[in-house]
Amino acid sequence: MAHADAADDGELAARIAGTMGYVLARLGDVDLGERICIDALNRAGLSAEVTAQLEGQLGMLALERGLLDDALVWLGKSIAGLEAQPVKQANARMNRSLVAMQRGHLQDAVADLELAEAAYRSAGVIQEARLAVHNRGYVRMLAGDVVSALNTMQSVREQLDDESEMWAAINEVDRAEVLREAGLVTEAERSLLSVSRAMERHHAPREQATAEYHLARSLLHHDARQAATVASRAARRFRRIGSTGWAARAEALRLRGQLAVGRLGRSGDVVPVAGRLPSPAVVEAVVAQLKSLGFRAEADALRIDHVLARVRLGQSVHFPRFRVGQQTPLEIALLVHELRARHAAGLGRHLDARRHAAKGLDLLDASFRDGGSLDLQSMSSMRADGLITIGIAQAIRSRDALTLFDWSERARLLNGRIVAVRPPPDPAQAADLAELRVLRMSDPEGDWLTAPRARQLRDRARERQWTATGVSDMRRRVALQDAQAELGDDENLACFLFDGRQLIVLVVTASKTLTFELDLAAVRRALRGLRADLEMSASVRDGPMAKVVQRALRERLRAVSAALVAPWAEFVIGSGTRVAVAAPGILSGVPWTMLPDLHGTALTVVGSVSGWVRGRRSPQRAVRAAAFVAGPRVARAAEEVGLARHAWDRAVMLQAQDATTSKVREAASAVDVLHIAAHGRHAVDNPMFSGLELADGTLFGYDIDLIENVPDTVVLSACEVGRSSVRWGEEAVGMTRVWLHAGARCVVAAPVVVADDDACELLAAMHEGLAAGIPPSVALADASERTGIVAPFQVHGAGF
Repeated sequence: MAHADAADDGELAARIAGTMGYVLARLGDVDLGERICIDALNRAGLSAEVTAQLEGQLGMLALERGLLDDALVWLGKSIAGLEAQPVKQANARMNRSLVAMQRGHLQDAVADLELAEAAYRSAGVIQEARLAVHNRGYVRMLAGDVVSALNTMQSVREQLDDESEMWAAINEVDRAEVLREAGLVTEAERSLLSVSRAMERHHAPREQATAEYHLARSLLHHDARQAATVASRAARRFRRIGSTGWAARAEALRLRGQLAVGRLGRSGDVVPVAGRLPSPAVVEAVVAQLKSLGFRAEADALRIDHVLARVRLGQSVHFPRFRVGQQTPLEIALLVHELRARHAAGLGRHLDARRHAAKGLDLLDASFRDGGSLDLQSMSSMRADGLITIGIAQAIRSRDALTLFDWSERARLLNGRIVAVRPPPDPAQAADLAELRVLRMSDPEGDWLTAPRARQLRDRARERQWTATGVSDMRRRVALQDAQAELGDDENLACFLFDGRQLIVLVVTASKTLTFELDLAAVRRALRGLRADLEMSASVRDGPMAKVVQRALRERLRAVSAALVAPWAEFVIGSGTRVAVAAPGILSGVPWTMLPDLHGTALTVVGSVSGWVRGRRSPQRAVRAAAFVAGPRVARAAEEVGLARHAWDRAVMLQAQDATTSKVREAASAVDVLHIAAHGRHAVDNPMFSGLELADGTLFGYDIDLIENVPDTVVLSACEVGRSSVRWGEEAVGMTRVWLHAGARCVVAAPVVVADDDACELLAAMHEGLAAGIPPSVALADASERTGIVAPFQVHGAGF
């Protein structure tokens, strides 16, 4: 009997030791935790169950260290020894699924998660079953299915978040990764920063370091220096807690941040050299460590970035051979194609350079399967910036019109190639948006989307749209000859191309092409301060400063026009000329219609020439009617829509309390022109929550998908909503783009504040042309000529 008691005491002591080892590891002392577990495992007379539990703890500790091979062995033993304990076995399967995820063995991860979930549900352990569901969502993200990933995570998010702040924060890290993969980087980074701070409050160094690691991964795409700083912090934390593998992964991110030199940054500037590059020996040491730990993809990414950095700087470097196969992670495949392109360019094989870059972009196109939602399409630019930059640089070098046009369209169609199937009317979505309107009205100036209920509704709205918006077609990239065949004698295209160092414009007419290199430094100087001058001009209309402000704006516009337009205007622009402008992100916000060299020109700003051609060829609606909406608190809104309405035989008027979101949606479905004069707000971090202020709150970007038949022409006489959020490459998302994505042929809007007097008179005059069936770009240009008003309103899309 005493022997049995001693055995029981030994088993109890071993169990306690295993638990203590795990707790110590979570608190940051993985070394001590591991020693305690090994000592316990070496005790004599342990039962198979206790042995298996200790093996599971050692597997978890090996996973904490990032020792994937060791973790796999320990967890395999644990699972085999826990056949009689299905819940404990499920715990080990959950941990083994994490190993499989990090090794890229996604089918193995799903198999373990499904078995774990079934075991949890059979035992009534529902919260752990939900965690298994959440982790399956994460696996779907790793497989590239972002929509399904977020939907799966959202299905259990509320129940998991209710468990504790700690649980909520840990799960938020996974969700932030999905948002980052979807291109919603600002939201993802804000979330990760919040998690990092929460983990610091909870004294959870491992979780804090993990959040910092993922934050650095996100920053690497657009702020490499900050990525290196954050990754360095994460590496130090991982080293302090003995997490060798994770420390190596964070160190690799730090080095990759330092190796971003010569890359085009988010601001449009080339990332400069800051100090000395990491030495080949330092890089190879981390590469070797990563490979020894099983992180081959991260080792390859670091090695490629190291070679790329030196190639971009024109240094001689050994060119390693990398194979791209079906199992190659997309990030690695894109880096390999970029490396091949840059290597070929360095050897003077410029055709090969473009071929390699194009092959990478084709691979990215083939990988896209996330539906037709506008949110998701910015992901492509984020991943393709290196390929686009080298492709455009080589196209510029060629000065060949066919090549320049092809690469201009490749860049622009990254985010505009999807032709969406609009979601069906959704009463639940409408109800959620109505509640969001109330929440926004209660906190109009604050960060209203950070409130828990607002975040919940925001996520639900996005989930529904991502799931319901399908893909009807992939927009075909038109060739130069196709574009020329579409042009009339008085119509031209102006396609601007930018590679970080050069800015050129390819001008295309029906019979010829012309290429002009622009003075990039002069363009940057002219654009600096333009927005401030425009906004000052709109707000200072009277008094002694008005003339000074107007004169400063005129001088600024002349400088911008001289740098951007004058070099080519005299060759193509004359009486009755029409110009479609395709501009890169650094020119977002240029008020083209105000530039002196374009006065009197019927102009439209296009996302891509391919989209413009498709828009021109799409049938126009037969209805000849307009709807006019005057929002609250706009000084001359009622007068503006009243004057504009006189041009139409058939028109719907919505003013004061009648100007509600539901009535606007209903009216918009029945007309071919919709004109809204209302205050607008541009949400830089979340453009789908940009909107127009109506009687019952904001008409959001998501509301537009509830309009059954979107009008052909939408006029937004509102402050700010014509603005765009430039993300990566050619990407710009704003209310104009939301309407165009939903099916409008063109949108008339301004990228900056417009004086009420100018908007009232100019747009009322424009409607005389619209009502007569004149193309919107021509109607706006004619109205400007007749009234003498030069305002920043411009047409986007198929304006002629």
